[in-house]
Amino acid sequence: MNPKVKTALIHGSLFLVTFITTTMAGAEWTYGKSVLFTEFTWNDFVNGLPYSICFLSILTAHEFGHYFTAIYHRVRTSLPYYIPLPPIPFMFGTLGALIRLRERVKTTTQNFDIGIAGPLAGFVMSLLFLGYGFTHLPPPEYIFTIHPEYQQFGLDYAKYVYDPAFHPEGGITTVIGKNLLFRFFELFVADPARLPHVNEIVHYPFLFAGFLSLVFTSINLLPVGQLDGGHVLYGLVGYTWHKRVASVIFIAFLFYAGLGYIHPSTGWDELWYEIPLFIGFMYIALHGLQLSPRNRWMFALLIFTVQYSLVTAFPQINGYPGWLLFALLIGRFVKVAHPPSEVEEPLTTGRIVLGWLALLIFVLCFTPQPIELQILQPATDPVAIQNF
Repeated sequence: MNPKVKTALIHGSLFLVTFITTTMAGAEWTYGKSVLFTEFTWNDFVNGLPYSICFLSILTAHEFGHYFTAIYHRVRTSLPYYIPLPPIPFMFGTLGALIRLRERVKTTTQNFDIGIAGPLAGFVMSLLFLGYGFTHLPPPEYIFTIHPEYQQFGLDYAKYVYDPAFHPEGGITTVIGKNLLFRFFELFVADPARLPHVNEIVHYPFLFAGFLSLVFTSINLLPVGQLDGGHVLYGLVGYTWHKRVASVIFIAFLFYAGLGYIHPSTGWDELWYEIPLFIGFMYIALHGLQLSPRNRWMFALLIFTVQYSLVTAFPQINGYPGWLLFALLIGRFVKVAHPPSEVEEPLTTGRIVLGWLALLIFVLCFTPQPIELQILQPATDPVAIQNF
């Protein structure tokens, strides 16, 4: 087979499969129609398209931002490889996409340009979809088409259906966090009378897919290692300061992610093995700092000690354990330091401005607790159940 045809088939097939899996994910998030646990029809698939089109458009803009910038700098690269994710409940249909650079990027400017182009392109596309979503919100009664059981309570349904005391069978509800940019759209763009309840945003595909895109943009712009934000920071401050700043940010990220994961209230019948396992996890994640084994153990123990002390003093404080996986991937595979460029050169004034803008975008998009699955406990009080 012709190599070009083979390459086209690989990339095209991955995109097609990812399109299918994200559309299925869109149907599940928007209407609760899982291909695994419910009767899934063609109409359900079509209903998942708004989420899929929005999410994949932003993802595609991001990757082709990298691709066309690499082509501009005459750096050989592959087309984007889309990564589909099977239609597992509470997943997004894809793990993202990536391009593969087929040669080393030689100069600081090339590294900077290729790194920053993807997040900026994806961010602009996110703004377009979020702007459309917030200016075209359906009436509040739209939620009754998805949850007809809410209609008995009227538009005050939130006072009842999220209260475990009035939930006879229990269940799970999804709450998304808020970042600064999302709050801006809520406060200054949307019609306040049509804003969805925070637990129901997953049923608004443009808002939810746009929100997820902001979260993934912030992850890519984390100024660590060879993430896009790492390339940006390296171009702005150079090798030495990048290593210092990135190390501090990574340790802070790992610290926040694990804060409260091991809680004193658990009891020593479980803590006796959870604590050493968690410290071992920290040790593995800290591999990215390229420290000696002794210093890695020291940092792991120190981080855990401070976390445990804080949680003991303030039991309600907690981080976001969902970030632990990303911290592990960064520490184990991406690393924290940025390798030096073959050709070090100062950035132009325009690039410096764009670099600081990209770091500002990271701040605007970062969400400390992006998604939380809240378990509604079944009501056991017969009076409460009757009132419900």
